[in-house]
Amino acid sequence: MSPTTAVQLLIGTKKGAFVAESDASRRRWRIRGPYLGGHQVMHMAFDPRSGILFAASGDPWFGSRIYRSWDFGHTWDEPAHGPAFPADVGRTLEKVWHVQPGRPQEPGVVYAGAEPAALFKSTDDGASWQFVEALEQHPSRDRWEPSAGGLCLHSIILDSQDLDRLYVAISAAGVFRSHDGGRTWLAANTGLRTNFESPEPSYAEFGQCVHKVVQHPEHPDRLYQQSHLGVYRSDDRAESWTEVTAGLPSDWGHPMAVHPHEPDTIYVYPCISQMEHWPVDGQMAVYRSRDAGARWEKLTIGLPQRNAYLNAMREGMATDQLGPAGVYLGTNTGQLYYSADAGDSWRLLPGLFPPILSVGVIS
Repeated sequence: MSPTTAVQLLIGTKKGAFVAESDASRRRWRIRGPYLGGHQVMHMAFDPRSGILFAASGDPWFGSRIYRSWDFGHTWDEPAHGPAFPADVGRTLEKVWHVQPGRPQEPGVVYAGAEPAALFKSTDDGASWQFVEALEQHPSRDRWEPSAGGLCLHSIILDSQDLDRLYVAISAAGVFRSHDGGRTWLAANTGLRTNFESPEPSYAEFGQCVHKVVQHPEHPDRLYQQSHLGVYRSDDRAESWTEVTAGLPSDWGHPMAVHPHEPDTIYVYPCISQMEHWPVDGQMAVYRSRDAGARWEKLTIGLPQRNAYLNAMREGMATDQLGPAGVYLGTNTGQLYYSADAGDSWRLLPGLFPPILSVGVIS
């Protein structure tokens, strides 16, 4: 990172990885890449403890693995032993959806979420991986059903204050939490609807199609999620959830992001439905709530308002740490829109990418 670089975007696409860099003004950008050209890069994450940049891939040609770079993307290595199911599990890894570096107090620890739904853990910076068998042994496991995108473990949240507490989200099984470092797991779906085919609300212990879960890093009691059936908030570390969809144009969307400094400020990108993956009336809009979902603002300045049939994937939204906070939204048609004023107005990042699967931020 040069002395003038204040923010770096990690952009995973269907055909490789890119890095976009800017100063604090976020008006001019330098784009590097593509790296891992041709690979389907599902997610990227930088580990400040080791300086390693991770790229999770899930590709029918190149396979599913986690690559590492020590020079911020210029060169990559492929560990000899990637995530893999033990032979007696009887499953084959299809995709690695998410890679999550551990907390500062646990050097070398990295987690990975995969399809079919599974959690893996590394204790040596991703050189080798262990299958988290306890999640596989949850009593509901044989009743988990894949969503349209597959049976994927896509969100991994590590509590910033309690090293024994972590959460995962699975489509379509729901949220699961551990209080003992992953040795045991409990379903954490109280208050989440499951009426996929009926107008009448119904609730179940598991089976929710969760699209994305985020936690505010400074206030770990507070979690949010965008699911197949609405937006929800938890104020008690996922013991229960309250729906906060009212005020949004639909209850369906993929990505979600939380403001880095304001635990009550969140962002979502609603689309019409599971069949129509684009915004209402083709008018692109990000919605922001500054009161934890009680009220929503429609943010449109700078976003296309006609014939904008763009979707954003579950990892396609992120925020930076600057002031005012930056917000980033990558689309399935290769555009990346960003706001340097916490969502009030938007610009198009120069360049058109392959379909964007994930957007991450280092700032």
